[in-house]
Amino acid sequence: MEEGVSLLNLIKKSFDLKEVDIRTYSPLTLAYIGDAVYDLIFRTIVVEKGNASPNKLHLRTVKYVKAPAQALFIEEIMDQLNQDELAVYKRGKNAKPYTMAKNAAPGEYKKATGLEALVGYLYLTDQMERILELIQIGLHKQEA
Repeated sequence: MEEGVSLLNLIKKSFDLKEVDIRTYSPLTLAYIGDAVYDLIFRTIVVEKGNASPNKLHLRTVKYVKAPAQALFIEEIMDQLNQDELAVYKRGKNAKPYTMAKNAAPGEYKKATGLEALVGYLYLTDQMERILELIQIGLHKQEA
């Protein structure tokens, strides 16, 4: 992509979407979009590592995007968050979800929701480079 053009800006331009004050979004709304962005990043990583059946790709991706994995991931990057990012994470973690994940403890689910809210916030404020930086840091720590 050329400098200054992002997926977010392309979507906004293509569909004539208006600017919205990010502070008006609930933490669960941020988590909703953050879940999709986080999933897309890891699906991209998995697909780019090699062609495979959709089932194999799904199993490889789930290792990263299920709530217990996200809970561990946020712990790996917590010390890298600035004050604003930490505040968004905490709002997401403390939000009252309508459902709970079947395969996660409540604490894991809350941490995962906080991570997704953070990713959603960063995406909607057009900070994709920051999301990718945090994911690289987290992956590096997990591999070490």
